[in-house]
Amino acid sequence: MAMTVIWTGMTALSLVCGLALGKADALAPAALEGAASGVELAISMAGVLCLWMGVMEVMQRAGLAEKLARLLRPVLGRLFPDFARDRGVMDTLAANVSANLLGLGNTATPLGIEAARRMGRRTPGVAGDSLCMVCNTASIQLIPTTVAAVRMGAGCATPFDLLPAVWVTSALSVVTGILAAKGFSRVWRD
Repeated sequence: MAMTVIWTGMTALSLVCGLALGKADALAPAALEGAASGVELAISMAGVLCLWMGVMEVMQRAGLAEKLARLLRPVLGRLFPDFARDRGVMDTLAANVSANLLGLGNTATPLGIEAARRMGRRTPGVAGDSLCMVCNTASIQLIPTTVAAVRMGAGCATPFDLLPAVWVTSALSVVTGILAAKGFSRVWRD
């Protein structure tokens, strides 16, 4: 609901500004050009996302996803000690982290929501420390496929040249998120 209000407000404000600045004749062509660019971008991104989602499916069918989940379980068990023995939660978290490692935010988001839903069953209506730690927006990305797809769609010749910056910033965001969640959990103990 909030996003509907925000987007409607932005559109209305743009129209009012265009009319106030005497650029009413440029509004329709700009809107059509923006819509065409949006469709082109969506189509170019769809191909890359389909490729990596296919890779994830192959990984799952080949058993690599389970092996990756087993590799991640000790780390995730330390980060989420309340759920270390809950295989369903740990598997969902491991799949979420795996999707984030591949830069598949569109795939990772439903997995993060599912992990949060499973965690929320233990304490309905209360967000425990582990639930607050599920930070789908702060993820380490080895291969930022969505960003690369956007850059390719915009005509970039080297869409993956930003890898070092992505690695550093994503690692810093994860560390910051974990430290903040752990720190706040100690400050606001019952």
